[in-house]
Amino acid sequence: MMTIIEKILATHAGLDTVSPGEIVDIRIDVRLARDFGGANVVKNIKEKALYVADPKRTFFTFDCNPTGSDQKYAANQQLCRQFARDQRIKVYDINSGIGTHLAIDQGLAVPGSTVVSTDSHANILGAIGAFGQGMGDRDIAAAWSRGAVWFKVPASVKITLTGKRPYHLTAKDIVLNLLNEFGANSLLGYAVELYGEIIDGLSLDERITISSMATEMGAIAILFPPSKAVIDYCKKRSGETIQAVYADEEAHYDKTFEIDARSFFYGISLPGKPHDVVPVEKVKGTKIDSSFIGSCTNGRMEDLRLVARILNGRKVAPGVVLKIVPSTDEVWNKCLDEGLIKIFKEAGALLGNAGCAGCASGQIGQNGPGEKTVSTGNRNFAGKQGKGEVYLASPTVAAASAVAGHITTPDDLPEEPSVFTPSHKLKEETKRAVKRSQNNKSTVLEGKVWLIPEDNIDTDMIYHNRYLAVTKLEEMGQYTFDNLAGWEDYAAKTEVGDIVITGKNFGAGSSRQQAVDCFKALGNQAILAQSFGAIYERNAINAGFPVLVYDDLSVLELIDRDTIRIELEAGKVTNLRNGKQVKVKKFSEVQMAIYQKGDLLLM
Repeated sequence: MMTIIEKILATHAGLDTVSPGEIVDIRIDVRLARDFGGANVVKNIKEKALYVADPKRTFFTFDCNPTGSDQKYAANQQLCRQFARDQRIKVYDINSGIGTHLAIDQGLAVPGSTVVSTDSHANILGAIGAFGQGMGDRDIAAAWSRGAVWFKVPASVKITLTGKRPYHLTAKDIVLNLLNEFGANSLLGYAVELYGEIIDGLSLDERITISSMATEMGAIAILFPPSKAVIDYCKKRSGETIQAVYADEEAHYDKTFEIDARSFFYGISLPGKPHDVVPVEKVKGTKIDSSFIGSCTNGRMEDLRLVARILNGRKVAPGVVLKIVPSTDEVWNKCLDEGLIKIFKEAGALLGNAGCAGCASGQIGQNGPGEKTVSTGNRNFAGKQGKGEVYLASPTVAAASAVAGHITTPDDLPEEPSVFTPSHKLKEETKRAVKRSQNNKSTVLEGKVWLIPEDNIDTDMIYHNRYLAVTKLEEMGQYTFDNLAGWEDYAAKTEVGDIVITGKNFGAGSSRQQAVDCFKALGNQAILAQSFGAIYERNAINAGFPVLVYDDLSVLELIDRDTIRIELEAGKVTNLRNGKQVKVKKFSEVQMAIYQKGDLLLM
């Protein structure tokens, strides 16, 4: 007599029965790798000289960064695409959506099947009564090459929900209440089966929401006995005859629980811990900066319809940002067909490409320091979705809070939203701040030179755009010239006091200030060039950083690491190795005045 997971694993191991704790080799029906982790799967296969056993069961799903906006993600995605072409593997590219959802909606997985992915929430497949598991890149590479992996059969837990479902509660509220009941580790390592009249009536979208948070409960999976509606959906999507798997009546469960759902409440997880769930009432009124609606937990069509009902005819509160990301492109297009996108946009929401979004740090949904966000994601670990505070809640609570400007429920929307008020708590040092003169700065500089005899060195070569989010001066220096061929190690070998000598049109391109400040961060003293990009020259002058234009320095007979003296007022450069001198363009009065003050903003 076996549970659902035991039956699935036994069938895929070619055995009549399996028992908890037994290690079996199981056949994997669907083998997924995402843009996050996919490149390492390819690397493992290539380095070990392996091959893909069955390309028709093998897929890439690019869902972490569906915009391809991050340089490293873009490189990994292209590596996977090239491998896929060679191996004839299907790629669900950046326009497709979340891989585990695609496995269901595209009919790749069916009830009773096995799925692995480089996604820790692959156990979402429990929503259709299938076995899904997130694994590391070595496991996935093994599944791709062998078609099978070893797995330890987990013990099972049976949870039955009794009573009637409160009319206002969503599936997210149900799973948050379960998290409140069981915490993050009391179900650790178990396969959980859900039963009861409430469970029988859940839609596929609702089952997906609940299964997607098994990981946060420490469970191997949350499995649902497939309903007729789920079986019909999977049959239509896959074109297969479905043999759903159900537990035997006398199956053994390590633990059983009965929980009265009538006690369930609007739930919300406090920042930092998904299992730290409290009733929304406890934090109602908390001012928020943003809301995020999406992720593998709540980006389905039913979720977004609920959101649209709340947003229709309303506006997002002033100063609050609402970000919405559908789970798949199919959902995105349904939102378009049903007019939901118009509702979202008119309410003031930002809509993103289908995908994982902020939960994977690869798309919209991240927040900044001090920012308070209500999110429909499944995790709110510190730093997971940015540097602010993230509350986990249902789509209805997230949408209502965005409209209210503070945490609330859809049945308690205020007539007027909360608004931000200016802070008058200025720091004492700011109140006393005085623009101080620095007129004692030396107008004579001495330092060792780096000769970079190239023209048209642009700002991307100096300081690449992938580092533009860096705002702290002390962090900028390490990236200097790391996109200039032959000089990628400049930051490691330069010394404080060094001077750069280069060719024409130095600093061409963008207006990024970092391309100047990175040299200041390294302690470099000056740059000499035959000419500068116009914006770059202004940026350097305004930052109080010496840049000088020369016509010809050949008379100095310079070699790398010669020490030179620059006289800013006289416009004279001397090679201290041989005493030879040359005239350069001296500082203008404006340039000298800003240099002495240290910054245009101190003038």
